[in-house]
Amino acid sequence: MHESELPPEGVTRRVRAALMHKVCGDEEMFALGASIARVVEMASSDDQGTHDLAYYVVSDPALTQRILRLSNTIQYRTISGTAVTTISRAISLLGFDNVKTTALAMLLVDALDSSEHAGSVRIELEAALCASLVGREMARHSFFQGAEEAAICALFKNIGPLLVASHEHDRYREIGALVQGGKHTVGQASQMILGASYDMLSQAVLAEWKIPDVIVRAQAALPPTAVRVAANRGEWMRQVASFGLDVARLLAKTHEPAGTPEAVALLGRYGAALDLDNARMEALLASVQEGMRGLMESMNLKPAPKTEAQNAKAGLPNVLLLATLDAGEEEQGGFHPSGKPRNARDLLLAGVQDVTQLRASGQGTLNDVVLAVLETLFGALGFRFATVCLKDARSGQFRARVALGEDSTRLQAGFAFPVATARDLFHLAMDNDADLMISDAASPKIRDLLPDWHRKLLPDAKSFIVLPLVVGKAQLGMFYADRTMEAPEGVPPDETALIKALKGQVLAALGQG
Repeated sequence: MHESELPPEGVTRRVRAALMHKVCGDEEMFALGASIARVVEMASSDDQGTHDLAYYVVSDPALTQRILRLSNTIQYRTISGTAVTTISRAISLLGFDNVKTTALAMLLVDALDSSEHAGSVRIELEAALCASLVGREMARHSFFQGAEEAAICALFKNIGPLLVASHEHDRYREIGALVQGGKHTVGQASQMILGASYDMLSQAVLAEWKIPDVIVRAQAALPPTAVRVAANRGEWMRQVASFGLDVARLLAKTHEPAGTPEAVALLGRYGAALDLDNARMEALLASVQEGMRGLMESMNLKPAPKTEAQNAKAGLPNVLLLATLDAGEEEQGGFHPSGKPRNARDLLLAGVQDVTQLRASGQGTLNDVVLAVLETLFGALGFRFATVCLKDARSGQFRARVALGEDSTRLQAGFAFPVATARDLFHLAMDNDADLMISDAASPKIRDLLPDWHRKLLPDAKSFIVLPLVVGKAQLGMFYADRTMEAPEGVPPDETALIKALKGQVLAALGQG
């Protein structure tokens, strides 16, 4: 993307279709966006701006307390040791832009830190806060007028991951799994799972909140190569925002970043553009670490945990919790005894790319998308029979609409079951929106959950997959595919992410239909 461009309108529309509605459409997020836009608008060029900021902070007792607490940390305490007791004095001591950025950071913390996915959200919040401190430090040494705004640009650089962690945690985990697999960058993984990169999502959210264009543009991704000296303030702020988040990710990994291979790589990429050498880089890292300690202390935040346990689907029996996707190890070459190709990941990836292009072209109908996904699942995972089942309101049943594989015509005709909720495996999967890989359908606990119609129609199904199609609380149907052999190899996280991406394309197409 060219540095002066906003995300393509088509991309923004696709993001808004589902994810944007969720992260910006509810009342709490609307209020957050309005508050952020109001604070961002406050200008430091006159006494009125200072008065507006002081009034805004004082009108929120919790925010007042935090700003005063920050003003009295070791980093900012005056030489005389006199305690800071007023917001006007805090603005004088900390600086208008520092208080403004801190107020924005605290708005994010208040709105998102209570999320049910607090561990993941805290990691992303800390990255945003840390990036803003990097932006502040870089602004102190910049000759650009209005350089202080770089701290705000850097703060919002992580708004995409932060909102996905809070509002679409399953997608957040899938993106993380792809990145940890070592074969995808964060940009590639988020594009694959969300249909828009985190950077594009950040731009779209800020544009929705009516944040000034210069801040929105600063969220655009940089080329992966060494960064050149910026030609203007906007380009420099974009570089600082990217550098800030990269530094934040480094500091999240280690308490002694100086001299690490990652720090050396950052210096190699950004050093020439941002006028950094080894000494300046070390001083920057030390200053940001000290600033983070004071900021976290002022907000009574403890550092984020390194990992977060996966939230279990509360309504599933233990035997089905163990059958959810993500268990398995990746292997290459040939086939597993079950018939599953060992290069399933590559085949799934090719399918995701094909389906994404099909939808992006605007040429594919809903049936085309469903069939393309079904063909990918069937071939990439080595099933003998695969079908997609959709709700038929007239008959009060879920019925197979299209099927592939052995004896597919007969099996499709018989693959139907009542919409009315029952305590069987298929209804449990849909009630909990749980993607399942049943490795051994003959195990007693699984067999007890299989309905009679499935046992009679598919008595030789030894392993199978169930992917519910659920939007909100509406159960639209499911994908089902099986094999005549057990499948102890399971489904590793990178394959899981791709399977969920395929399912996501169908859900998006159903939503548009």
